[in-house]
Amino acid sequence: MSPLWHDEGLWIALGVTLVTIVAALVMRHVFIKILKDPAPDQRKELSDNE
Repeated sequence: MSPLWHDEGLWIALGVTLVTIVAALVMRHVFIKILKDPAPDQRKELSDNE
């Protein structure tokens, strides 16, 4: 196995990269959920019509 895989800096960089990717996926999910929901004023109109 390459000595590169035994370097502590490599594992730190891979960990930071993984955390960044996971955070981006979570943010994407939240943004899509927010954009699919109706606007606050439309929600009020919808609840008034029911």
